[in-house]
Amino acid sequence: MRETAQWAVHEEVLTSSRQYQNPPADAATTVRLRSPTGREHRVDAFWDGGQTWRARLSPGEVGEWHWRSECANRDDRGLHGRSGSFACLPYDGENPLQRHGPIRVSNDGRHFVHADGTPFFWLGDTCWNGLMRATSSDWQRYLAARREQRFTAIYFFTTPWRGLPQDPWGETAFTGSDPILINPGYFQRLDAKVAAVNQHGLCATAIILLALMESDEGWRLSERDVVLYSRYVVARWGAHHIMWTLGGDGDFRGERAERWKRVGRAVFDREHGPATMHPCGCNLSADEFRDEPWFDFISYQSCHSDSLEDMKWFLTEPAAEWLKPPPRPIINFEPNYEDHPAYDTKRHFTDHDVRRALYWSLLISPPAGVCYGNHNVWPWTTQTEDLNKAFPGSDWRVGPWTKGLDSPGVRSTAILRGFFESGEWWRLRPAPSLIARQPGDDNPRAFVAAAATEAGDWAVVYSPVGGRLSLRPGGLKRPAAARWFDPRTGARQEAEALKGGEQTFTTPDAQDWVLDIRST
Repeated sequence: MRETAQWAVHEEVLTSSRQYQNPPADAATTVRLRSPTGREHRVDAFWDGGQTWRARLSPGEVGEWHWRSECANRDDRGLHGRSGSFACLPYDGENPLQRHGPIRVSNDGRHFVHADGTPFFWLGDTCWNGLMRATSSDWQRYLAARREQRFTAIYFFTTPWRGLPQDPWGETAFTGSDPILINPGYFQRLDAKVAAVNQHGLCATAIILLALMESDEGWRLSERDVVLYSRYVVARWGAHHIMWTLGGDGDFRGERAERWKRVGRAVFDREHGPATMHPCGCNLSADEFRDEPWFDFISYQSCHSDSLEDMKWFLTEPAAEWLKPPPRPIINFEPNYEDHPAYDTKRHFTDHDVRRALYWSLLISPPAGVCYGNHNVWPWTTQTEDLNKAFPGSDWRVGPWTKGLDSPGVRSTAILRGFFESGEWWRLRPAPSLIARQPGDDNPRAFVAAAATEAGDWAVVYSPVGGRLSLRPGGLKRPAAARWFDPRTGARQEAEALKGGEQTFTTPDAQDWVLDIRST
């Protein structure tokens, strides 16, 4: 009997007994599985060229599994009615994804955990084109670096788009329309790269289809084609430790959401990794999808603007959203990228801008995670390139990707994760009442964000510009100690002793600082 490790990718291969003009559309095939405890699972098999079909799953129970296939064309004896079994063995390695199991939403709906309940801090890096453009050696180098830099997730596109109309071999994910014809060769080159993300202990996070402009595949394709393509991608990679973004960078408000609601129900009609939508800048779209059974968490992008209006949206809308039922994790998937030119002022965002956006994101709503991006990494070029042709009027020059492999902003993210994981970060909740006088009322760029545990044994206050902080720490548990945490270096130093009532703390200098108050 074949054997596989718990939470690894197990694959069964089927061979159809006939040829099809459009196999995914004409011969949809499902594999039903029964676990050792009798629990039933379903996965779609996917066409992999010629007469080859594959079904992948990640078994979570140790013991003997049994499976049976079902094809829409019941006369195809190669796809319909096939059966088999395999043994799932305990995993004894060090990969955290297999040690703790796939990622899901926590029971309280505020953050992510592994299957065994271990909290998962989602710290992602945006490399939109990396999966498609990177060589195998460069991809390994990138993933090894991001693992060492303490990232936990890698975020990418699954299909070429305006920024990359075809892969380096001149191919696209599909051809034609209504229905499209999937190109297995395109995906075969990507399989090992998706697997490599998990092999480095990182969660894969995929945008299935871009939907920013009407000409993008998310809108251009028929709804039937969007479902066909999305189900194919989920079938092919869904057994990996992966999160899904169904539509990326779009305006999904109002009636425009109806199409995506239907697509989501058709694509995620069985077990799947956590799924969401990735709306365009300064747009939550949470109200539209709040009642969708497949919509697992809320994402937004505070975007690449330096305007006060957009900054005010950032500091108010996500802060209000987390209070609405039902609870869901909230993640800023696209804060300002390091070295990205601001839409309005054209100045390039610095590591300070990155830190400010990341700490704000984690403190204005319950911390579940946040994403970092570097303007030289997401296009994945091997030399300096001008992106004006793909993005008219952008005045963007980028690259090479190695320029963004290590930077002050990247180093700040590693320090950020270390800070939050120094305590039970998942218990933190926004605590704006800690701030006695809010500098952000006069200048949003100076907004002070605060969070605290409901028990009052930990409070975190982030000041982006330094200076004097007027707080009301009286409600915190005593005895407690206050320390300054340097988000640039990770160094700590003592702060003023806690007193009763309103109290003023002065940062060590005029840079950004974190005030860390914990009971002793």
